[in-house]
Amino acid sequence: MSEQAGQGGAGGPAATRFAGAALLLAVSVLLSRALGFVREMVLAYQLGTSPELDAYYAAFQIPDMLNYFLAGGALSIAFVPFYTRARSQQGEAAAGRLLANVLGSMTGLALLATLAMWWQAEALVALQFPRFAPEIQTLTVRLTRILLPAQVFFVAGGIVRAALMARGSFGTQALAPLIYNAGIIAGGGAFGATLGPEGFAWGALVGAAIGPFLVPLWDAWRRRDLALGVRFAPWEREFLSYLVIAAPLMLGVSLLTVDEWYDKWFGALISAGVVAQLGLARRLMQLPVAVVGQAIATAALPTLSKLWADGRKQELDRMVQTTLQASLGLALLAAAGSWALAEPLVTLVYQRGAFSAEDTVQVARLLQIFSLAVPAWIVQQIAVRPFFARNDTWRPMLIGSAVALAAIPLYLALGKQHGAPGIAAAGVIGMTTNALVTLAFARWLHGAPVLGALGASALRGGAIAALAGVAARAAALLMAAEQGPMLQLALGGTAFFVLVAVCLPLFGDAEMRAAVGRITRLLTRSRSRG
Repeated sequence: MSEQAGQGGAGGPAATRFAGAALLLAVSVLLSRALGFVREMVLAYQLGTSPELDAYYAAFQIPDMLNYFLAGGALSIAFVPFYTRARSQQGEAAAGRLLANVLGSMTGLALLATLAMWWQAEALVALQFPRFAPEIQTLTVRLTRILLPAQVFFVAGGIVRAALMARGSFGTQALAPLIYNAGIIAGGGAFGATLGPEGFAWGALVGAAIGPFLVPLWDAWRRRDLALGVRFAPWEREFLSYLVIAAPLMLGVSLLTVDEWYDKWFGALISAGVVAQLGLARRLMQLPVAVVGQAIATAALPTLSKLWADGRKQELDRMVQTTLQASLGLALLAAAGSWALAEPLVTLVYQRGAFSAEDTVQVARLLQIFSLAVPAWIVQQIAVRPFFARNDTWRPMLIGSAVALAAIPLYLALGKQHGAPGIAAAGVIGMTTNALVTLAFARWLHGAPVLGALGASALRGGAIAALAGVAARAAALLMAAEQGPMLQLALGGTAFFVLVAVCLPLFGDAEMRAAVGRITRLLTRSRSRG
């Protein structure tokens, strides 16, 4: 993300497009997470950390697993490099046939799998959440059956959005999560008081149909350079070739996904309310992960795929190196801020209605633990993209699967010994291990990133983040809780940013300074326009 990535020849326009797409997606994710916090605030207000909220979060488990094993959540990872190569090497007609075949075949498979899981929902819920009370299991089944059809919209819309992103169009990718979250809020706001969590579930289904599916479908239909067709032909060679690329995303697992599954499975074994506590803390932790890691990784993949398809390996390696260094610096700052200001943040977002002060203490404690995993989450999302740009999905998924499976005893042991904080700590250890192993393999296989330079960035960024985090926490504690979380956040946040402003020119590397500078200029321009 530094200026270095844009130097030389065609690298300049590529880096500029990447930066623009990353900025658009970061703003989208930020707005989406803001809507997500509104959603969680309404949920916490109406349900607190009750067993009913456990049921709502648990109801997403089976649909999320279906989405994962259809590669629905990672369709751009598998499809963008494959589609880009078809366009570059075989032309638009071949790319159009590929799109029609993958769209029709994957949607057909999603429909069949959704029907099967809808039919077996009772058995699947009982298997995964055996300690739920009978009435909570029944509620979980009902919510699961409402949410399951949404996965068809996610899969079909994900393929269309991937084709649009491969052509440099990121608008519908930015809009999809906003509309989806707005649907959940609307459903909960309109029907939550009468239907409880079921109102939120119906909102999620409608939001999935409109945002992730209908909006990209309309965008693709109105474009003249994208012929959109549908063919169900899973036996044809082009679709089978796509499956070879997508298979690791369907069959393998990674802590980027299964860490949340583990929270639900092992949290449900501890006591009622633990799944809800872990879920609420995770939502706050995921804000910096999504704004930095998800946005940059999603925007980077089309650019990296194009560089690899054009044989520009040095530019690809340079972009990977600078992007990782800049992102790691931002991740360390975000982790320190989340740790330092966890309690006033949880108080501000959740503490009202059925969500008590005792719930705040428990969720804030979990958020502090989760925040330690933020750098690993962000690095992992970005570090696997150079593999995917090379159409190499097998090795990162094998690495991720090995770490995810090896971590199960850790979740069980720490959860049994320390409860919810132990489960959160297991996630921190597992995700950090996953990121370090992925970086080591990337260096060994591709020659990039240079781990020494990345380690130096981590030491510099870590020192700044630690000083700023300690200052922010001390400043926030000076303000009594009775005076309100807004004042605590304002005082702590001011101390945090002052320390960063002082220390960054002294200790920060060029990539970290460039990344913070871009964000500062963006905020300054936004304020001046307002």
